[in-house]
Amino acid sequence: MKVIFFANTDWYLYNFRLDFAKYLREKGWEVVLMAPAGEHTEKLTAAGFRFIPFEFSRKGMNPFIEQRTIQRIKKIYAEEKPDLVHHFTIKCVIYGSLAAKEVGIRAIVNSITGLGYIFLDNKITTKMIRKIVSSLYKKALKDTEVIFENPDDAALFEKYGFTTEGNTHIILGTGIDTELFRPIPPPDSIPLIILPARMLWDKGVGEFVKAAEILKSKSLQARFALVGKKDDGNPSSISYEQLSFWQKEGNVEWWGWQEDILTVISISDIVCLPSYREGLPRILIEAASCGRPIVTTNVPGCREVVVDGVTGFLVPAKDPKSLAYALEKLIRSNEMRIEMGTAARKRAIEFFSISRVNDEIFKIYQQLTQDS
Repeated sequence: MKVIFFANTDWYLYNFRLDFAKYLREKGWEVVLMAPAGEHTEKLTAAGFRFIPFEFSRKGMNPFIEQRTIQRIKKIYAEEKPDLVHHFTIKCVIYGSLAAKEVGIRAIVNSITGLGYIFLDNKITTKMIRKIVSSLYKKALKDTEVIFENPDDAALFEKYGFTTEGNTHIILGTGIDTELFRPIPPPDSIPLIILPARMLWDKGVGEFVKAAEILKSKSLQARFALVGKKDDGNPSSISYEQLSFWQKEGNVEWWGWQEDILTVISISDIVCLPSYREGLPRILIEAASCGRPIVTTNVPGCREVVVDGVTGFLVPAKDPKSLAYALEKLIRSNEMRIEMGTAARKRAIEFFSISRVNDEIFKIYQQLTQDS
């Protein structure tokens, strides 16, 4: 059997789908990866996978250019003749599904890894784009299998009529290696709170900075670090000037992209993600598996990871005061951090192991290929 994974960045495939690609290879499948080429392409090919570079604009809306993009996908699918295609991220899901149907591929899997800015932002222009995307989703997702990372997103898509109960699956995240992400005691120093994510406003970065300002004004001894890169392809991206300004103010540090996230988690005491909405953030599962308490928002995707008051705290989105209050409780109590971190580790093993997630996705593949 042959499958093509199609995503909008090689970074995504490397960080979130490489484990599953290896799993499929062990099952005897041929896995072909398709995305714009980038700094992770060589790592993917070094892992033994064929990579098809496919350049396209993540933000572009010119109908003529977008139609040509679909035609290019059709050409590749027609030449490759995969038994199954699996799409990730909005444009790849929509364009890939439309192209696959036109060339006669029946086994189509789409992963909805989050709603993205189109469904989170309420500017007039974004609302107009949302109408277009909604109509495309209805056409693209019909007669495909759709995987969601949390029940709220699945319910929303069914409400909009994008999917039906019969073609949806809920699989919590992409899974992690709980043996690799093991608890390591943090250094015996000033508590370090990290926000590891792309530097986007809708990740709650602004609220994190404000919470740090509140806590620093109380002369609380703690460090606050933003760990992640800008994402110029996303309209919610925070400017370099803004990030530099925050760092100069001295309340937070900006570390940029860190390849070794395991080490970053290991030197931290608390992991924080005050996002507005998520699919199911892998970084929170990794943090939990490493035995770190988590402070995140009570929104779809995030609340599936954290049991409030047991493995961390859930706070309202866009509320820096509540965020600061929750962080302060953990900063002031090492005993609470240890207790919640232990509970988080136990939950990660039970619900979010990579073997469990891979098995669940593979069952969908088997059903589709048996029927086709």
